[in-house]
Amino acid sequence: MMWPDLPPLGTLVAFESAVRLGSVTAAAAELHLTHGAVSRQIQALERSLGLSLFERRNRAIVPTKDAADYASQITDALNLLSSATRNVQRLRHTDSLILSCEPTLLMRWLLPRLPALYQAIPGVDLHLSGAGGKIDLARQGVDIAVRRNDFVMPPQMNSSILTSERIGPVCSPQMASKISSVEDLRSLPLLHTATRPDAWRNWQENAAASQFPVISETTFEHFYLSLQAAVAGVGVAIGPYFLVADDLRDGRLVAPFGFVEDGSKYVFLSRDPTDARVDLLRKWFIEELRHS
Repeated sequence: MMWPDLPPLGTLVAFESAVRLGSVTAAAAELHLTHGAVSRQIQALERSLGLSLFERRNRAIVPTKDAADYASQITDALNLLSSATRNVQRLRHTDSLILSCEPTLLMRWLLPRLPALYQAIPGVDLHLSGAGGKIDLARQGVDIAVRRNDFVMPPQMNSSILTSERIGPVCSPQMASKISSVEDLRSLPLLHTATRPDAWRNWQENAAASQFPVISETTFEHFYLSLQAAVAGVGVAIGPYFLVADDLRDGRLVAPFGFVEDGSKYVFLSRDPTDARVDLLRKWFIEELRHS
C-alpha cells in the first residue's frame, strides 16, 4: 500500500514538537537538532502541504487552528508508532529497563559512571536515552527518568528527590587567573545555552551578584557545548555542579565563586517503584550524587 499524501516523517516530527512545546528552540533541544534544522523541516512541510502552518509574530510562532488540530493528530499517530516499536523491541529485551536522563547529565556524569553502576547492580540491563523536560512515562514507554523539576509533574507520578541543583560560573584555569571579583566577568566572554537561557540571571540573583553590562556573549544549543567551550578557554559558562564535577576534580575547569542552589532539584521518576531493580537504581543515584 502506498501513502502518496504522506509528507516526510522528519518534517512531521519537527512540526509536532514545535507545536507541542510552543517553540522552535525547545523543539530543537528535544530533537537534538539546531534551530535552523527544525525551521527547515517545518518549511519543507509547509511546501509539501501547500499552506502556511504558523502565524509569525516577531520572533514567536503561533500555529493556525488547522495546524494545531493537525499536530494533535500527528501526536496520536507518533505515539501509536512509538508504542508499536517498543512492543517489538521488548520481544527481544524483556528484562531491559529504559532510562531517560537529561542529555548533558547523561553524557558528562552518568556515562563515565556506568562501569561503577554495573558493578554495584550486577545483571541490570539498561537502555539509555537522552532527553529533558516533561515526560509521560507510560505513554512514552520509559521505566525511569532523571529530570530537573522545572516543570509541573502529574500528582500520580512516582518521584523521589535526588539532590538540589547548584550552579556557578566555570572557566579554564588560564581564564580563572584573570578573575579576582565578579566585576572582572564584565570584560570576559560569557557563554550561554539555549536550553537554560536564564542561567546567568538565576546565578546573579541567587548569589546576590550585581548585574553588569556584558561585552561579549556566545549562545550554544546545549549545556554540553557551552561547557566544552569553557574547557577550551572560549569564555565563562554557568556550570551546574554535577555536570562539571569531574572537570573540577581533574583541573579542566575552575569555579572561582563556588556554587549556589538555584531552587530546582534533580528527581528520580519511575513507572513501577515496586521493581527491585528500580529501587536499587534510585539508591545508587542518590549515593553517587552525594559522593560527587
